[in-house]
Amino acid sequence: MSLGAWTELIASGLITGGIYALVALGLNLQYGLMRILNIAHGEFLMVGAYLTWMVQTSFGVSPLLMVPVSLLVLMALGLAIHWLCFRRLAATSPNLDIFEARGLMVAFGLMFLVQNLISWAWGGELRGYDYLTQPVHFGGAQFAANKLLVLVLALLFAGALIVLLRQTLLGKGVRALMQSQTGAQLVGINTRVLHPLMFGIGLGLSGVAGCLLSMAYTISPAMGEPYTVTALIVITLGGFGSMSGALAGGLLLGVVEALGMHFTNPSLKALLSYGIFIAVLLLRPRGLFSK
Repeated sequence: MSLGAWTELIASGLITGGIYALVALGLNLQYGLMRILNIAHGEFLMVGAYLTWMVQTSFGVSPLLMVPVSLLVLMALGLAIHWLCFRRLAATSPNLDIFEARGLMVAFGLMFLVQNLISWAWGGELRGYDYLTQPVHFGGAQFAANKLLVLVLALLFAGALIVLLRQTLLGKGVRALMQSQTGAQLVGINTRVLHPLMFGIGLGLSGVAGCLLSMAYTISPAMGEPYTVTALIVITLGGFGSMSGALAGGLLLGVVEALGMHFTNPSLKALLSYGIFIAVLLLRPRGLFSK
């Protein structure tokens, strides 16, 4: 293989990995902070994708302008879902284990509810639109402009979340809650504010990922579930609760999948991902990047 071909292959993996990381960061935020294993997380990625597609095809609005809109709309939806569902579960569950089990069941219900609502509203056909499809040449390699934009924005949002959690007072409160709920509450950190806010930000990131995906790929009502499973694999790679680990794990998984599909068979993608998942669980259960 030439240098240009290697560059295209690695870049393809990084583009996919950037989306993986963005979805995993939102899910990791919800589970690491509140112990909500939101199996429906990928379905809200689909909502962001369909929202962008609908506005672009109906009104001609640039998908780039829909990135902040998707973030805000899905964040507001996340706040509403937390208030309607998970806030009450937390208040009525006698302990954390029961809350996790009940939250998982609620998330399953949300997954099927959103899937069926999207199918009812827009049908099950593949949808898509053309946006920045012209090729960009760089160092002997050729890339689609929309996919490069997807990678840059995914890394930008992922980096912004990590900086928020590491450098701000809000982020310190979130990290304290991840380490010890009781200890954080004893020093005055308000879980009633942080829990819904972080749940909303998690869904907002999923909406951004869906918006970015719609710029370069076709979308369908079944697109969300595989991204939820992949996000769980990425979180396992990076370590539960580790945001920088989720970013590194997403990019790593994307590159490994791209190389594996190129040198073996594209149909082995799922086998490769699940093989990595099982191996990390057995050999490094705390994740590859845990400290």
